[in-house]
Amino acid sequence: MRTLAACVLARLLALSPVVGLAVVAAGCASTVPYERPAAPPLPAAFKENADWKSAAPADQAARGAWWEVFQDPQLNALEEQIDGANLTLRMAQARFVQARAAIAINRSGRYPQVTLTPQITRGNESGNRPNATEHTSVSQFLLPVDLSYEIDAWGRVRQTIEASRAAAQASAADLETVRLSLHAELALDYFALRSLDAERALLENSVVAFQRALELTQNRFAGGIASGADVALAETALHSTRAQAVDLGSRRAALEHAVAVLVGKAPAALQLPSSPIVNPPPDVPAGLPSALLERRPDIAAAERRVAAASAEVGVANAAFFPRLLLTASAGFESRSLASWLTGLSTFWSAGPAAAITLFDGGRRRAVKEEAQAGLDESVAAYHDAILRSLQDVEDNLADLRILREEADIQAAAIAAAERSVTLSTNRYRGGVASYLEVVASQTAALNNQRTAVTILSRRLAASVLLIKALGGGWDPASLPALKTGSRN
Repeated sequence: MRTLAACVLARLLALSPVVGLAVVAAGCASTVPYERPAAPPLPAAFKENADWKSAAPADQAARGAWWEVFQDPQLNALEEQIDGANLTLRMAQARFVQARAAIAINRSGRYPQVTLTPQITRGNESGNRPNATEHTSVSQFLLPVDLSYEIDAWGRVRQTIEASRAAAQASAADLETVRLSLHAELALDYFALRSLDAERALLENSVVAFQRALELTQNRFAGGIASGADVALAETALHSTRAQAVDLGSRRAALEHAVAVLVGKAPAALQLPSSPIVNPPPDVPAGLPSALLERRPDIAAAERRVAAASAEVGVANAAFFPRLLLTASAGFESRSLASWLTGLSTFWSAGPAAAITLFDGGRRRAVKEEAQAGLDESVAAYHDAILRSLQDVEDNLADLRILREEADIQAAAIAAAERSVTLSTNRYRGGVASYLEVVASQTAALNNQRTAVTILSRRLAASVLLIKALGGGWDPASLPALKTGSRN
């Protein structure tokens, strides 16, 4: 059979001048090469970072395993589990595999389609046919090999492959966007949990202080120095602080459960020991706005979708030209099983064909307009992704700058509140002030300390979001090449 197919192909190529002209057209046909759309005007520097100089620049701070810059072994251990266990990431990986398979599906259009349809039939012919007086039993044994090949003279097949290739690269960039988002979400939940640990530690320390103050007040009441109202006030401060400490447990449990799901575990299978946050976030160099074009996977995905949409326009344009086909059929046909595969039973036919659409009610024109509108939309989405990336960086740079100033002011407020607690307690012991003054100063100190923890938590969150906005050290060179002539 291989010899027969080779013979048919050889005859096809020498069959007629029409085939030769089609091959020449295929070789000469070309489409407008894709060019990446120009980015919107970019500033020379980030507005919120123009005057800030890092005390210890770390150019590699956001490269690869960016979470390691926070120097938290527990966070590192959790982040390392995401790639192998997170189910959202697995779904994104499966979507990329589907997109990559679409390339192979479209790539098959480059090659001839060969089908084998063996057939054995038996039946009676009509007795009323010409020159017949009775029914005749007829058997037919058929073994045809059919070949069909489209000459890609106008680039339809090639553009379809390019569209699927660009779409697959966009899916790969989407996968990296999901990966970055999951790692950032884990870090945000982790630091939020640690901030609750720090708040709980403050409340527990305050409970100890309020317990001592209650004992002091009770002793003074027993000695006739303090009133029952002072005792009641001390008990109120103690119990309300205990209640606040207990209330944090619900929020902490929810964050712990969220972390468990992110690392692919059931909530019951993960328990994080208490570990209050203490250290401020590291400095994260923002670089230049133009660098975002090469660092954010969502921008790369948007650009690849522009390339896919551009290829779809080429496919729509090719529909206005005839489809040039080469067809052939060869095989064995006989009415007897004994002579089925003999030389006299062979047959073959071959020839070129052209499919020309003369009228379609405006369908092709509408398809072209749809493809062009899709291209315009993808270009706008690409520009929008760039502008939003600039906004993300500026927002988090502003947060870090403002929160750093706020932290310095809050530190001064804490120092003043602690002095107030010392002075009011001494005044109360000396009988100069009421216990209300002590409670007010203690409450103010606790509130200022909790505010400082909240500011530190927000600074850590802003650092994580800044690294995410900068692309987390991603490099577009990591996108799979997915060459149209390869199998990757």
